[in-house]
Amino acid sequence: MASSKVGSIGEYIREQRTRAKISLRQLADVSGISNPYLSQIERGLRKPSAEILQQIAKGLRISAEALYVQAGILEEREADTDVQAAVRADLVLTERQKQVLLDIYASFLKENEAGGVVAGPAEPAVPEQTGPQQAGPERNGRDEVG
Repeated sequence: MASSKVGSIGEYIREQRTRAKISLRQLADVSGISNPYLSQIERGLRKPSAEILQQIAKGLRISAEALYVQAGILEEREADTDVQAAVRADLVLTERQKQVLLDIYASFLKENEAGGVVAGPAEPAVPEQTGPQQAGPERNGRDEVG
């Protein structure tokens, strides 16, 4: 089964590279891995170490954890929420920025859980506006300008 994992990690890396619209040579340059070695990984001929996977993840701007799971280094964890998945999939954010956002999100979830707050589809996090707002001193502290 290890050999199928080796192949699947290479296929996964190739898929991610294709989605990022970068060439094998570009990925080799940004990750600091030789072009031939990276090619062998993608073709399933070589099994990359955790360090190499981390370099590849950085070059692809994806989570190293995702590569570790694909390579069988880490166990797959509980499924992400839509928010977590969106943050991890964002191609613009750096890994550090993603991690900070995920940490903040996790702290909010923990805080809500401790306080017994349950927000779901029936209970929006932000109150909805139900009608036109009236301008007046009680609303915004200013006289209505007309």
